[in-house]
Order: sequence, then C-alpha cells, then structure tokens
Amino acid sequence: MTVVMKQANPWETAATFDRTALAEVEAAAEDERKQVLAQFPLEEWATLPLSRYALGQPTSSGSAPTYCRLMEFGTPHLGSIKGGSAAKHIMYHHRSGEWRLAAPLRGMEPESAWTTLREQFVRAFEAVAAEDFDALDDLDALRFGPTLVTKSLATYFPQHFLPIYAGEHLRNFVVLLGGSVQSGAPAWHSNRRLLELVREREEFDGWTGHQVMHFLYEYFDPRPRQRAIWKIAPGERGRLWDEFRDGETVRVGWDEVGDLGQYQSDTELKKALDEQWPRTSGGSLTLARRLLAFRDLEAGDRIVANRGTDEILATGTVSGSYRYDNDLPEYQHLVPVTWDDSHAQKLPKPQHGWRSTFAKVDPSLFARITNGSAGLGSPETNRSPDTDRAPATLPEDVEAVLEALNRKGQVILHGPPGTGKTRLALGAALALTGYADALAGTPDQRAAAQREILQSRRVHMVTFHPSYGYEDFIEGFKPDLSATGPGLTLALTDGVFHSLCAKADAQPDETVLLIIDEINRGDLPRIFGELVTLLELDKRGMPIDLSVSGRSFSVPPNIRIIGTMNTADRSISHLDAAVRRRFAFLPVGPDPEAVSGAVGPLDLAQFFEALNTRISQHLDGDHQIGHAYLLRDDEPIATEDDLAAAFHHDVIPLLEDYCLGQADLLHRILGGLVDADTGRAALMSPQDLPNALATEFTTGVPDTDA
Repeated sequence: MTVVMKQANPWETAATFDRTALAEVEAAAEDERKQVLAQFPLEEWATLPLSRYALGQPTSSGSAPTYCRLMEFGTPHLGSIKGGSAAKHIMYHHRSGEWRLAAPLRGMEPESAWTTLREQFVRAFEAVAAEDFDALDDLDALRFGPTLVTKSLATYFPQHFLPIYAGEHLRNFVVLLGGSVQSGAPAWHSNRRLLELVREREEFDGWTGHQVMHFLYEYFDPRPRQRAIWKIAPGERGRLWDEFRDGETVRVGWDEVGDLGQYQSDTELKKALDEQWPRTSGGSLTLARRLLAFRDLEAGDRIVANRGTDEILATGTVSGSYRYDNDLPEYQHLVPVTWDDSHAQKLPKPQHGWRSTFAKVDPSLFARITNGSAGLGSPETNRSPDTDRAPATLPEDVEAVLEALNRKGQVILHGPPGTGKTRLALGAALALTGYADALAGTPDQRAAAQREILQSRRVHMVTFHPSYGYEDFIEGFKPDLSATGPGLTLALTDGVFHSLCAKADAQPDETVLLIIDEINRGDLPRIFGELVTLLELDKRGMPIDLSVSGRSFSVPPNIRIIGTMNTADRSISHLDAAVRRRFAFLPVGPDPEAVSGAVGPLDLAQFFEALNTRISQHLDGDHQIGHAYLLRDDEPIATEDDLAAAFHHDVIPLLEDYCLGQADLLHRILGGLVDADTGRAALMSPQDLPNALATEFTTGVPDTDA
C-alpha cells in the first residue's frame, strides 16, 4: 500500500511537529496503562484464570472486563488493535458454544489450551524483562495474535516497544525511516526495528513512544487513502435518531447473530444469518459484508444518517471502535460517532439504494452534502471546492492497481463480464496522468477527462482479437499505401507498442500507459514475441535485436501496461505461463453495492447476489454476471421497464449462452422463472417481473430500515 505523506521528508517534518499538543492524550494513555497493570499485574499472569482472559464468556453487568476486552476496547489511547475478528486473541469463546483456538492449540481442551498459551505469555514477559528479544521467536502460539501480543509487550515494557501494532503499518514505517524488515517477521520484530531506527536519529531525541506514534500516523499514515462512506439508517423511518444523536453513536440491528467480532469471514457470518432468517437463495453474503464493514469502521471514517430515500438527518465522524452491547433492548451493534446535524437537508431526488439500512455514498455526493449544495442545482454547478482540485485520496481499487503497476510494471484486471474492468483501468490512467480529481466528479466530468488523456497520447488503448499479431504490436512489413509504382510495395512499420516505447523514451520523466482491452482474446506469445522477457522491471532498458528487422530495441522503465480479461471467455490458467509470470493479476468481481437500490419489492443487491450465488454453484465463479448489467447511466436501474429490458435482453441471453441449451442447468439457476415445458425463461410483463424475482431470489433476512 502506498504511504500517504503530507510532507516528503520525515526528518524535516519531525522538526515542525508540535509534541506539546499531545500532553492530554499521553496522560490518558498512561492512565490506561496503569489500569492494565492494576487489573492484570505481571506477577499474577502465571495463575491468571481463563475466565479473566478470553472474549465471549458470559459476564454480569458491571463486572470487570477480561484482558482481551480491555486491550481491544478499553484502552484506545494505548494504540488500536481493533478490526477483524476475535481470532487476534488466539483463543476465544464462540457464540456456538465452542472454543475457537489458534492452530498450535487445536485439539486441546480449553483449560489445557489456556495453560499452554498463558505459559507462553509469561515466557514472553520474562524474556523481554531480560532483554532477550530473540526468545520470543520460540513461542509459536503467540505468532497467531501478533497485534495483541505486541500491544501487551508495549504496555508492560514501554521502554522496549512503540505503541504501534499492525504488521503492515510497522513495515511501512521501517522502510520510511530507511530500514528493512525480515520477510515473515512478526509484528514485535518490526516494532523493535522501528524503535532502533527512531533512536538512531537525533531528530527524535527526547521523544516518547506515543509522540512517535502520533507523528507517524499523522504525516505518513499507511492506511488506505479512501475508505467507503456509508449511509446507515437509524431504524425504520429514522425512529431511533434521537437516541443515536444524543448518545453519539450509530447502531444497527440483527442482534440475534451476537458480537460481530467473533466472525472471521463473511461466509461464517452469512451462515449465522441463514440460521436466523432462512432464505430461499442460501443467505445474504451482501448483508454479511455490510455488517463486517460496520464492525471495522475506524476513527475518522465518515457516515450519513438518513430518513427514507431523500432526507439526510446528519453526517457523522466515527470516533471509536465497534462494540456489542447486549444490555440494550435492540440495535445492539454500536459504533461511537460525533454527529453534525448542520448538514441535515432534503435531497432533490430519491436515492433508490437508500431503502436498506446500509448503502455506500458516492464521494461527490458526500462533498455536495457537506458543502451545503446537495439540494441546489446540478452536480456540475455545485461541486465542493475540494473536488475542483486533485483529491488527497484515491479509491482503494485504483490504489491497488497503482501498487501492482509499481511492483510489477504490468497488471491484468480479470473477472466476469460487466464488472467494470475497463472502467477501473481508465480510473488508474486518470490517477497516473494527473486527472485524479475526475474520479470523484460526475460521469460527464470523468468521461471528459478520459477523452483528454487518450488524446494526449500518454495513455493509449488497444483491443486484442484473434487476428491481432506481432506485426500490429511490435513491427512488421505492411503494404505501403503511399507507394506509386506498379505492384505491391511492403514497408517496415512500427506497431503500437514499438511507437509507444519510442514516445516513453523521449519523455523519461512521464509515465506512459498502454491499456489492452480483452487481452486474453489475442495469442499473447505470438503478439509479444521476444519482448516478453523485457517486460520484467529489472530488464527494462536492456537492448535486444528484433526478430523481423534486426533493429536494437528496449522497453523504457516508464512504460506501464494494464490488461483486462473476461474470465468467462478464458480463465487465467489458460494463459501462457511465461506471460502469467510477468503480470500481476487483480480480480475485479461483481459488486452488489454498486446496484444498491430497489424496483418495487425487489432489492437489487440481494437479487444480484443470490443470482450470482446460483451461477457459481451450478457453473463457476467466472461466469457470474457483472453489476453493469443492472446499471443505467452509472446508477442502479430504478424502473420496471429498465429491469425487464436488462433481465430479458441482457441477463437471460447471457445465461442461455452459458448453459449451451441445457434446460435443466438453466432451470437450476433461474428456478421457477424457467418454463417447465419449453425449457425457456418465462416472459412476463415489466409490472410482474419485480415481484417474481423477489419471490424467487430475495425472500429472507430483512434489510429495509430506511
């Protein structure tokens, strides 16, 4: 992940950092540390009972928190270890009644597992007290809870560890300060290495660990640049809004599944939802993912509270970590939020995706909401001042493409048809060429920016097909149309890639990008020829003689390639192995959130997810349908006529093609929507289709709190 830097040089930046402003925060952190030491003294760890350590055990109101709960939820100023599931605690009690144990403890009874784990904690504390840090490597169970263990070591031994615990963050900070990290090293190793680098620099003389931590996160935060902005409804028609506002929280229901922290994956939570609300289509993976996204909200994330589909009650900023409060009568999943109701307003048109509890908010809409212009005029005339400049953040999917290009030099975006692979490729192109502001703009602004970068020739786009060859891509002899003599005259002609490399060589300070659409439809070994070797970054600039002309040729280091491929046409495994090794591969899958909306009784996202679940079960994941089939002008379809057109004219023909005349296979996917006599999909009026699709695909767990 790319490090986000407000200023480029950490040493120069350190000189401007105001450490005195952290006095209150450091005092709060020290109070929390004393609380841990008082409740869990080092000398009592050898006899600490399991009931005082693990999450998920029955507790009475007012009882002291367990060690794991205190470290994750009760000590925010000591540094965060939130996010993800309770697996970070190495062992915990699951709602099913079973104990979930890390791999080295599996097969043991809970008390035996705890004895082993507790012994390793004690040995770790003793080793650090003796400054024998290498001894930590022998404690295999602790490796399964690196963030908890590192926070524990930093809490008991702040002189030896910094209050930074996430392994990826630590690796980024170590590299930032000029160091390197051993591959596969646990978080406490990286933490120690970072502390060594800090102590080597006079710029950090006299700094406390918390001052270093706050400085690094403020100026060089390695977390994703842009996280999703969520709309979350405060109960049906906003009935709980007063509670949320006054309590400075946002809460959601589905209390029956218990603490969301106990679920390690979306599929595990999906099964729990299925148990509570059986569905004809096998459960809501979309809802499971939304709930886990809610659980993993981080301080600083932005949300919108709504009533219905066209009223904003307030915007909010997340101020703390998720917790499950079963003392509440309802809506027991809770995240602290600071609300700002000055943004309350009516929108000029309904947001069709806002009928459900959760929906993603487009960044450009959020900018207009917070700028006070969402209800005035058009997006083009009411953009936030921030959207007229290059934004400080990039979407996560664009960031992932840029990271892969930086690491590998070329990337292939792969997935089913209609998932937005070409759109993502062009989004990365905008970011590479200084048009990143268009990513948060309107569709027209984005389209205009795309036209500009393609006309600038820094970005070139080509589509491969079965007859595309080496002579089109690199060089070849082609008819010379300017020749005037008798007969056919052939001339050596540069191909697309040859010409682009010449342009890149002439402009070494600029990145030149080639986008290859439908890359898997071409014969890649024939098209690339001997240049496959030169695609590797460490071979850039190395000259070779071309096979046709014998001319010397090299691939400049500032060339980047993005390819797109539909996995329904050919899977990755069918690509030439030499080509595969030289490309990074990023999946671009169907996104139910992109079609978050409704047509009558039909929840589009649930229908989309359920249909793709059936396709995956009876065909495979490569033949799912993309969200673009249910979009019109970048918005989820909203009318019965549009739904009927998409279903009958796009989705059904695609599925019939996939099923190759196998009526039974089509019936397994579409169920009662296939005529039993003819084996064909039943044709019905646009007015009847939403109800039929809802009955077949979306009966089950409720998600309509708006």
